[in-house]
Amino acid sequence: MSYTNSHFADLIYHQAEKYGQRQELLYRDDKKGNWKSVSWNRFAEKVRLTSQAMIEYGIGVQENIGIYAQNMPQCFYTNFGAFGIRAAEVSMYATSSPEQIRYIIEDANIHLLFVGEQLQYNNAWKVKKETGDILKQLVIFDNNVVRHPGDNTSVYFDEFIRLGDNAHAETNVKIRRHEAHKSDIAMILYTSGTTGESKGVIITHENMFEVLRIHDIRLPMISDRDISMCFLPLTHIFEKAWSCLCISQGISVAINHDPKKIQQILPEIRPTLMCNVPRFWEKVYAGVQEKIENAPGLLKKILKNAAETGRRYVLEYKNRSIRAPFGLALKFHFYDKTAFTLLKKVIGLNRGRLFPVAGAPLADHMTEFLLSVNIPICYGYGLTETSATVCCYPSAENFTIGSIGVVMPDIEVRIDERNNEILVKGKTITPGYYKKPEETAKVFTEDGFFRTGDAGHLEGNTLYFLERIKDLFKTSNGKYIAPQAIELSLSGNAYIEQCVVIADTYKFVSALIVPDFENLENYARKRDIPYENRQELTDKKEIMRFYQSIIEECQKKFASYEKIKRFTLLAEPFSMAKGEITDTLKLRRRVIARNYAEQIKEMYRE
Repeated sequence: MSYTNSHFADLIYHQAEKYGQRQELLYRDDKKGNWKSVSWNRFAEKVRLTSQAMIEYGIGVQENIGIYAQNMPQCFYTNFGAFGIRAAEVSMYATSSPEQIRYIIEDANIHLLFVGEQLQYNNAWKVKKETGDILKQLVIFDNNVVRHPGDNTSVYFDEFIRLGDNAHAETNVKIRRHEAHKSDIAMILYTSGTTGESKGVIITHENMFEVLRIHDIRLPMISDRDISMCFLPLTHIFEKAWSCLCISQGISVAINHDPKKIQQILPEIRPTLMCNVPRFWEKVYAGVQEKIENAPGLLKKILKNAAETGRRYVLEYKNRSIRAPFGLALKFHFYDKTAFTLLKKVIGLNRGRLFPVAGAPLADHMTEFLLSVNIPICYGYGLTETSATVCCYPSAENFTIGSIGVVMPDIEVRIDERNNEILVKGKTITPGYYKKPEETAKVFTEDGFFRTGDAGHLEGNTLYFLERIKDLFKTSNGKYIAPQAIELSLSGNAYIEQCVVIADTYKFVSALIVPDFENLENYARKRDIPYENRQELTDKKEIMRFYQSIIEECQKKFASYEKIKRFTLLAEPFSMAKGEITDTLKLRRRVIARNYAEQIKEMYRE
């Protein structure tokens, strides 16, 4: 069971009293290639000094402080340091542009901003010069950052926390902690703005402790013997809430600093827990499928038999709490100790006990496969406004493939009969958007249910996702198209990296597709298809025919009007730099449609 007080101001100190010198945080020293640990006592000391430095700097009760950094131990010190003086923490993605962080700094009136590495410092310094009347102080986490020649105000984190090491600040921190209230704002997390202006979602301490309470009920198997990989950005509500849950449970947290190095880092840590988005598992699935297809004849047959054995055992028996036939159970346990263990060991997940997955739809065939090879994913659904989880699979059995899980304890869900919108009510729901009362009023019903903007349906207490309502397209022929469902059918294919469906106001469905060029280039080499560059490769007739066959295979279940009729292969991926995807890798459809207007026009040319 997790620590269940009324405020995060006391959490780290409580845990330090319980665990003392036991390891809590791990982080990688990339120069030496080894991992370093932070004990609970050291964690508490860093939080205490950070709180005292904020007091010394003059941060007031419920004042907003900003964090603009990669996942780093200092993020946790600053986060809980702010909680300790009843300040509110505002996170910004490390990949955010100067324009994006300026908007948040101005909207949240941030005077004190903590930055990670050189890129974040450079961007923040630019914004500070432009907003000197608001942003007054930068604190730098990475000691290797080179400050601007004209910068005589920014300080490094280690310098900053020494400023508050005095009795006066220590007393004031204790007073703040004693006065802490569950209604205090803990954090403000800004939405990615896929369909409009970014909004600051208010999350209170009461919201977060309800998250801990209901997850205690749903996930009783996790304990302080586990180790969790902190992989998603801590700006993401999913990782933020999960990390707080881990800390409240006394679970060790290994901090992944560079998302690009996750394949290297996972085998080094071999975490038992890790929350992630479907894109990670799509890549795992695609890689495994490619290896199976390219395996020699007998091995290929064995691997396919192993996957089918796992599917029958897990989905037809274990998931239904039915005892499997002896022969099937024997085969499954044999494959689990051999093929499945080897697969998970290569990825670095062979100690895995629970891997929550949310943030976007996950294709049913991928869910089935991952569970069949005994990778313990726990698929769910939630939003920033719901403090993450609304529903998720029961972790071991009795889950329903095709659903997004069973509604969490003490969360109410109902469906709006007019448009099938999922409505949610409970103590985890945000009180509203920061300084936006009109926007807040729009997303709540008269009886207090939050409008998610997602369509779905309920069967008992099991929730099903249909589509994002704002993403729903209507063709010129009057047919409604759910683009996410079509895009999802192509996800996990080894030759497709990104896909965006086009259909709104057009006669038929088309798509912009970014190939997985590593796999496509291997395909071209094996078949002696010559090319000078990626643009030439995507223009090849043999390649277009190949992708046509992939699309046709993936679209078997769709009605004729839902199928992709024409497509364009792109030589460059959609990017954050061009504003085409958000920091959470969600598509900005309007931006993509504008940036690729000529290619789209060509696909609909008669």
